Amino acid sequence: MKTCLERIPQDVVALCDYERLAPEFLPPDIWAYLAGGAADERGLKVNQEAYRQWSIQPQVLVEMHGASSTLQLRGGQLPHPFFIAPMAAHRLFHAEGELATALGAAAMGAPLVMSCRASTPIEAMPRHLGVPLWFQLYVRKDREFMLGLVRRLEDAGCDGLVVTVDAPVSGIRNREQRAGFRFPEEIEAPHLVGEPAWPVVESVLDPRYLAELPTWEDLIWLKNQTRLPVWLKGVLSVADAQRAVEASFDGLVVSNHGGRTLDVLPAPLKVLPEISREVAGRIPVLVDGGIRRGTDAFIALALGADAVMVGRPMLYALAVAGAVGVAHALRILCHELEVAMLLAGCPTLPSIRGRVRPVMKG
Repeated sequence: MKTCLERIPQDVVALCDYERLAPEFLPPDIWAYLAGGAADERGLKVNQEAYRQWSIQPQVLVEMHGASSTLQLRGGQLPHPFFIAPMAAHRLFHAEGELATALGAAAMGAPLVMSCRASTPIEAMPRHLGVPLWFQLYVRKDREFMLGLVRRLEDAGCDGLVVTVDAPVSGIRNREQRAGFRFPEEIEAPHLVGEPAWPVVESVLDPRYLAELPTWEDLIWLKNQTRLPVWLKGVLSVADAQRAVEASFDGLVVSNHGGRTLDVLPAPLKVLPEISREVAGRIPVLVDGGIRRGTDAFIALALGADAVMVGRPMLYALAVAGAVGVAHALRILCHELEVAMLLAGCPTLPSIRGRVRPVMKG
């Protein structure tokens, strides 16, 4: 296992290069935790394969003066449509953990969504970097604990909440199991201190366990307790998207948890167009899962996303080259998207909408 380089290897020119190198910098069990998915890992495959089923429809000789990848979102402006998705315990991959990720994100103006399983307390995160810092959480039935955590996030200057709704129980991750992965004792979860313990049961269908699972009622209660915008992450159906809009949530993230929960879920990109049509611009829609190229982001925007979240590749880059790697990985994505916009004749992000067609089979 190598020590993090804190510089960019000469042969790293695409996100796949960070994925190729990252196992050299991580113990096998941590690599299994990071790179693995649920069960047979079909979800991992379909997330990326979904992008290969679309091609970009270009237009030539388009006036591109003033072209920009700037994103307007909920009254704010970002330099590009890339968010860093919530992922647990960045200190597993780099000694400075979320601090290094935040520095890399800030260098490129990318919002970072911290995981509730983050290994760095939100109070220790730098707030002078000038980019949004969001926080991901899971809703629990214990409202006293939830309210205390939300107040803590508000006091720390958090910009918004992303509630993960698709993982009330962990997926069955065979690659992790075979590698014997366990969170090291020294990697703490400072936001979960005092969290009520789940009941010890033999089956997740035990009534004692089921009684602890959140419902729409719990999420609506949470939203009513905070002034922060509340987004839902893990929506894959039109019905759930419609209910989220009706309940006045502030945004959606179409996601299958990176293929880490239920292995036979659809790729987010597959259901994105119908969800986007249902939402009809009333709230922002992001998509998460399988983004590996700037052209993938182009396709997602063309099919109805307002922006995209990128997960594992950011941790691959963090493991290889720290904050510099994160910034470089984001720069690669931004450059690839900008080149695609220019070659496709799309001067703005809104102009990308609809500019793809299905790849013909046969």
